Order: sequence, then structure tokens, then C-alpha cells
Amino acid sequence: MKEAARGTEVRTCLWQHSFFCRLTEDKKSERFFKVFYDRMKVAQQEIKATVTVNTSDLGNKKKDEETDRDAPSRKKAKEPSTQITEEARDQLLEASAATRKAFTAFRREADPDDHYQSGEGAQAAADKPKDELEMSAVITIMQPILRFLQLLCENHNRDLQNFLRCQNNKTNYNLVCETLQFLDCICGSTTGGLGLLGLYINERNVALINQTLESLTEYCQGPCHENQNCIATHESNGIDIITALILNDINPLGKKRMDLVLELKNNASKLLLAIMESRHDSENAERILYNMRPKELVEVIKKAYLQGEGEEEPEEGENEENGEDGAASPRIVGHNIYILAHQLARHNKELQSMLKPGGQVDGDEALEFYAKHTAQIEIVRLDRTMEQIVFPVPSICEFLTKESKLRIYYTTERDEQGSKINDFFLRSEDLFNEMNWQKKLRAQPVLYWCARNMSFWSSISFNLAVLMNLLVAFFYPFRGARGGTLEPHWSGLLWTAMLVSLAIVIALPKPHGIRALIASTILRLIFSVGLQPTLFLLGAFNVCNKIIFLMSFVGNCGTFTRGYRAMVLDVEFLYHLLYLLICALGLFVHEFFYSLLLFDLVYREETLLNVIKSVTRNGRSIILTAVLALILVYLFSIVGYLFFKADFLLEVDPLPNDTALPEAGESLASEFLFSDVCRVGAGRNCSTPAPQEALLPAEEPEQDKEHTCETLLMCIVTVLSHGLRSGGGVGDVLRKPSKEEPLFAARVIYDLLFFFMVIIIVLNLIFGVIIDTFADLRSEKQKKEEILKTTCFICGLERDKFDNKTVTFEEHIKEEHNMWHYLCFIVLVKVKDSTEYTGPESYVAEMIQERNLDWFPRMRAMSLVSSDSEGEQNELRNLQEKLESTMKLVSNLSGQLSELKDQMTEQRKQKQRIGLLGHPPHMNANPQQPA
Repeated sequence: MKEAARGTEVRTCLWQHSFFCRLTEDKKSERFFKVFYDRMKVAQQEIKATVTVNTSDLGNKKKDEETDRDAPSRKKAKEPSTQITEEARDQLLEASAATRKAFTAFRREADPDDHYQSGEGAQAAADKPKDELEMSAVITIMQPILRFLQLLCENHNRDLQNFLRCQNNKTNYNLVCETLQFLDCICGSTTGGLGLLGLYINERNVALINQTLESLTEYCQGPCHENQNCIATHESNGIDIITALILNDINPLGKKRMDLVLELKNNASKLLLAIMESRHDSENAERILYNMRPKELVEVIKKAYLQGEGEEEPEEGENEENGEDGAASPRIVGHNIYILAHQLARHNKELQSMLKPGGQVDGDEALEFYAKHTAQIEIVRLDRTMEQIVFPVPSICEFLTKESKLRIYYTTERDEQGSKINDFFLRSEDLFNEMNWQKKLRAQPVLYWCARNMSFWSSISFNLAVLMNLLVAFFYPFRGARGGTLEPHWSGLLWTAMLVSLAIVIALPKPHGIRALIASTILRLIFSVGLQPTLFLLGAFNVCNKIIFLMSFVGNCGTFTRGYRAMVLDVEFLYHLLYLLICALGLFVHEFFYSLLLFDLVYREETLLNVIKSVTRNGRSIILTAVLALILVYLFSIVGYLFFKADFLLEVDPLPNDTALPEAGESLASEFLFSDVCRVGAGRNCSTPAPQEALLPAEEPEQDKEHTCETLLMCIVTVLSHGLRSGGGVGDVLRKPSKEEPLFAARVIYDLLFFFMVIIIVLNLIFGVIIDTFADLRSEKQKKEEILKTTCFICGLERDKFDNKTVTFEEHIKEEHNMWHYLCFIVLVKVKDSTEYTGPESYVAEMIQERNLDWFPRMRAMSLVSSDSEGEQNELRNLQEKLESTMKLVSNLSGQLSELKDQMTEQRKQKQRIGLLGHPPHMNANPQQPA
């Protein structure tokens, strides 16, 4: 299904691209968009001309209030101050029809070709009763037009989103603003009735309003910041209308069709979220909060939660997020409004405090429910900016078991960069399949009960294995075929212990009481029916318990659902299957097979697993070193065969006689398996055991010596067997030569070389590799535990990075970078319809499709960036204040300088004026003054 959706998405993108190229290349976009622009304008004028208050519903409301005679106080509270009578309602209808006729006549004269049909429709509508009124064709045509514009922007096509707003032509037609204006008109805000939405929204136009909200949402998502700003800053009452749709009850429509009201609220909340999507500023959020009271928003959330009580939660595979398969669930609508409130709470402290559970007198249950099913993560965009996403947790994520969480948390491998994201991402697909299987498992109560107690069945198997091996070790061979006899007081004591332990288990079921009951029951069985029958019963019970455990294992992991290949390659499943086989062999073949069950301790304890890994992890190095030892043994064997053949004289202890060997026709295996069976046919007396003297040899044989180097092969076997097992090498077992012998010196060199090269160097190399590997495994385990405690799983930041910060390390890994929230978001992208993705969801879905992990934050966190930026902002603020004071001082000085300059200029002008007027009289007054 996801592949089909992916193919549809690709075809949509190709269609959109070809459409965009056609409009931009042919230069016909102006005429094309003018048609839609005119249609929207005409529809708005038609709505303004034909708008009528739903007076019939008001009359019905009045009648309903009059019927409540038994509650006078309630009647007084609901009785309106002004009542609309039948006569007033008729006058309103008459005035509306007259206005509609006048405006239709005006439009017919202005443009008879385009509007004559709508005028006739309006005229016909005027003649119908109020309950039978339908929207005219001019208005109804807007629904497919808005759907077409929505599809143009589907999958967040940025080019067409901007193209709807600005076509770069001589005349641009802003269809984004016109769509918002159309919403403003159809909801009746142009009449000033912003708080009376229920009078203008009815069953006939609610689908068109929903389509308008969906189109506006598609305009903004991606995000398209320009369209967001265009809608948020528009001069109409668009934002107020959208907010009012969320906060108001929209009665009387809500009394008849609550599903339609819920769908309106759902689309309105999505639109407000789209307006704030992927923004790092608070402008649009502040515009939304301007006319919104936080208390009203929280009350809407609580009311939606209460409306959804008693309803079943929608299934994840049935489009839970969008509710397209039916009416929107009240709790889903309340969840979307809660996420909207969560986003707005970043910019409003009052709303932030009200959303915290425990801060309200009532309604904490709703806030706790939504807080539990809401998660947030941080992602990195292509431009390396970080963004916080708040989303509803898909219900299927609740089926992830605690065992799987612990397994992923402790076993996720780190790559060469120290990141666990790659392995975690690769396991997400298996975890998603496990969630689906666990969801199906809930429909099978028996299998689910077995799977839920898997660890309990495993503990029982191990305890039974230990108990059976203790019985075999202490009492084999089982001489007494029948049950033993107990004295009366011991038998009574056992019965008393059984009854007391049973009463303790019934009254207070604790592990110690259960163990006491099991121990007393087993002792009672041993002395009642015998040791061997009791062991048989324990073995049969262990086989049944292991079968139940296998059912639990399959129930938890869904092994068979992954195919036979995955089942065969599942080592853990094969291990438990082998365990069951060994239990059956111990039950039906021989009790000694129970000893193999003790190896389960290695599987259960990580320390013992490290002991095994210390040998297997560097197995190649150990094997190569062992091969080197074999080569040296081979060389020393050749030298010994050539020069010291006579020295290979070893003491042997031959068997005293042939009677100790098995009888003719019998094998050692049969002797091993049936050694405790008394053979009557062989002529033995089964009533009395054979005397010990008959099994002993008649006389002690003398020790003998043999030459063990007659052939090269025997030389190799001797050097390999005795040389490696002796502390001083092969020289410890060879003949001690005399110093007078000619090869004494060669023999000394031979023994020393074997001791140094094989015993000291080669064997210690093997021991050293094993010991070093075990030390490395222990240090890796300690380092891994420390990393888990002090390092964020997602971003890799250490605990000390959050010292003296606003967010602690615990809060960071629980709220900001919770690894399971990231898994929930991946699951959300998988189960959600791709056409309903928000901008961040589309981005992450594309990155997941490409298996690109760059959207995970690495060594980054928004809380650290914001705190660092706050420090930088404080410094910038200080610098800005100093700059502003300096600028004021400079402006004051420049003002004073300009004033001084003006004064100097004025004085200069006055001097010049005085000089021009006063110089001639001065010259005439002193005509005889010498030059």
C-alpha cells in the first residue's frame, strides 16, 4: 500500500511540474488565474448578498428553551435578552430576498453572460422556504476550484505554492489572500458576527468551509513562509475566524451533527499549526494568541476528551491521524488542539502553566492522557538548522514490549564515529513488524498470556534443570526402584510443610512461599512414589514447560510470520529448540542428557558469555597460534625420530585382564546407557549385588615400558600428548640420559628448545590472547555501561555539557532526545497517509526513503544552542545599548553642531548685511580722510 502511495506521489509531482512549466512558458498564467480570481470575487459578492441568519434554528432553540419548565433557574440563564418572533423572522427573509434580487439584477446588467445562471438560481432560491434553501452555483463551484488549488500544492510543491500568491506578471492575482477572504465571507465575519458562527455555518456549507480550510493548510505546509505570513498578516478576520472555529461550540449545528463540528475544529487546528510550521520566530504565534484566551483553549481540550469517553480508539491502520474513514473522533480532535496549544505555549507562560497536569482543579485526566500520548523530537534540516516537532504517538507503538526496549537499549552497536543511530535505524523496521505482530497477538488471549510470562517460564526451566541434575548427581544409579519408607512423624511433618506452604501461597503469593511449596511437594513425591518416577515426572513437566516457553517466544517475536528462512537463521529460536530436544532426550533416552541443560547458565549470564567470547572473539589468532604449535611439534617429532628414538621409552599400565572389557556383542554406548539394568538372561542373580572381590584383579600387574617412537606418527602423537601436557615439555617424560652419552648435549638443547619455544612462548601466546580478550571485553562492558549512563543515545552529547544549563541531562534524554520518541515518529511516517504529511514529516519520510540519517541531531541540542544564543544575545544587547547611547550622544552633538553652524551662518549674514548698508555713509562722512 505504501508503494502504491509512493507511485501516486511521484505521478502527482510530475503532473505538477508539467503544469507549472506550461503556465510559466506560455505566459498564460495571468488569464488562467484571472478566471479563479473572478470566480472567488463573484462567490464572495454572492455570499454577501444572500447571507441570512439561521433564524429558524433560533426559533427552534427558543422552543427548546420554553419546554424546559422544570428548571426555572436554567431557563433564566439561557433566555436571550432579545427574542426573534415569527413576524421578525419573516421580515428578515423578505429583506434577504429583496437584497438578493437587487444584487442579481445589477450583476446581470454588468455581465449577463457570466452571471445569468446564478441570478436565476438566486431568484429560484428566493421563492423557496428557508429550510429548502441551497447555495447557488456560483458558490458551490468554489468547492472543486479550491480542491484543484489544493492539489496544485499537494506534497508541498514550493513553486506552485508561491505561484498561487505571485505570478510575476503585469497583473498578479493573490489566490491565497482571496481564499482567506472567501473563508471570511462564508463564515459571516463581514457582517460583524464573529461570535455567532453557528448562525452562518450549517449542513449545506460546512463541506465548503472544510475544503477552504484544507486548501489554506496546503498553501502553508512545507513550510511556505511567504504564504504563512500572507495569511497571518492579512487585513481580514481570517485568523480570528479560524480561532473562533476552534473555541466556539458552533451551535445549533453541533446539536444535530457533532461529527461535522469536530471535522471543522480538526481542520482549523491543522491550519493554525500549518501557519506556525517550522518557524523560528514568534510573530505568527503572537498573532494567533492576540485574541485567544488560554483558559478557553484548555477548556476545549478537556471538553473534547470528555466527549470521547466510552468510544473505542481508532485503529492505526485506518488513518487514525486524519479520520478519513469516518467522522473525526473527539479525542483525535482534542489531541490536535492539544498539540496546537503545546506549540502556542512556547510563547505564552500562562498557557504553558495551564497545560501541566496538576495545575488545574479539574480536567487533569484529559491533560495527562494527551501528555502521555504526545511526543516531541528535534530534527536537522538540509540547511543544518534544527527544528522541534510535536506529534501524536501512534497507538501501535503501545504494543512494543519492555523486553524489546531493553534489548535494543543495551545491544545497539556503535559505529566508528561513536554513534548508535545507524544500528537503531536499521532495527526500526523489525521493531515496527514486532508492533504489528503484538497487536495481532492481543486477539489470541491464550498465546498472549503465555507470551506475557515468558521470563517466568524460563526461570522454571532453569530451576528444574538444576534440581534434576542434583538428583542425578547424588542418587544415580537409582538402587531403590520403589519408594522409600518414612517414619510416621517425618511423613506427617512433610504433609504439614506442604499444607502450610500452600496456605502461604494462597494468602500471600510470594516467591519464597512458592519455592517452599515446590520443595515440600518434590520431597513428598520422592518418598511416596520413588526417586526415579519423581525424576520422570519432573522431566515431563520440564518438557511441557519448555513447549510453553517456545510458544511464548514465538508469541513475543512472531518468528513464524517472518518466513522459514528467518526462522532457520534465528539463532535464539534454534537454541531454544535444541534445549527442548535435550529435555526430550533426558526424558526418553537417559538421565545424563540433563547435564547439558546446565549450559543454559552461560546463555543467561553475560559474564559467562564474555568468558566464551574471550576464546571465540579472537578465534583466528588462537587457531593460527595453535597451528604454529603443531608445526613446532611436528619438527621436534622429526628430530626425535632421527636422533632420540631410543629415549622415547614410556611407562605404561596395561589392563590386568580381559574381564573388564564389555561382553561380546556389546558396545561401550550400551554399557554406558544401560549399566544400571540387571541382566537376568545373562545368568546373574538380580536379587543380590555382585561381590566387590569378583571385580578386582587377582594380583597387581607389574609396570611395563614401551618404545613410543617406532614410527614417525607415534613420535608425533607422543610429543603432542605428553610434551604439551607436561610442565617442562617433552623432556619430562623421555628417558633420562647419562652425561657420558655422546648425545647428552644435544638432548639438553632439544629439551630446552621444546620448553622455551613450545611451552613458554607458543602456549603463553594462546593464553595471553584469551586473557587479553577477556580483559578487553570487561573494559568494553564497563565503558558501555558508563556511556549509557552519561551519554545521550541520539545526539551523543555527554552529561557534563548540560551542567549549569537550563535543561538537565535527565530532562534532555527524557523529553528532547528520547530514543523511543524517534522510533514513534518513524512509525508515524510509516502509517500516515503521505498526502496528509506536514512539512517536517515529508522531509523525514524522504530521508527515510533514501536511508539518509542526516535528519538526526549529532552533537547538537536546541536547548544548548538557545542557551548559548541567549548569552550572545545578552552581549549583543549590551553592545546595542552602548551603541544606542553613543548614537544618542552623537545625535545630540550633531544637533548642537548644526545649531552652532546655523548661528554662525546667521551672524555672518548679518555682518554682510550691515557691511553692505553701512559702508557708503561711512565713506561720505569722511570725504577728506586720506586713503
